[in-house]
Amino acid sequence: MAEFRASLADAAPDARLSPPLAALWWAAKGDWEQAHKIVQDESDANSAWVHAYLHRVEGDLGNAGYWYRQAGQLVAKDALEAEWQRIVSTLLPQRT
Repeated sequence: MAEFRASLADAAPDARLSPPLAALWWAAKGDWEQAHKIVQDESDANSAWVHAYLHRVEGDLGNAGYWYRQAGQLVAKDALEAEWQRIVSTLLPQRT
């Protein structure tokens, strides 16, 4: 996690990151549009989870709920930062 956070000082995410992790990288940089663009056309559960998180960030809870269901995840109710950390921690072992 520390290495991933440190990489936020870079201009772009590591090219070896999976789409969901790359999207979370952009989200942490404050670029919601870029993050959303990465996951919106992906069809795997991890991308759906990140997609849900992004719509939660946006405040579109109805759309977020749909994506949580697609991901097979419970709707998050904790702080956005806590959810971001949880998703990153879960996905980092699957870096590529």
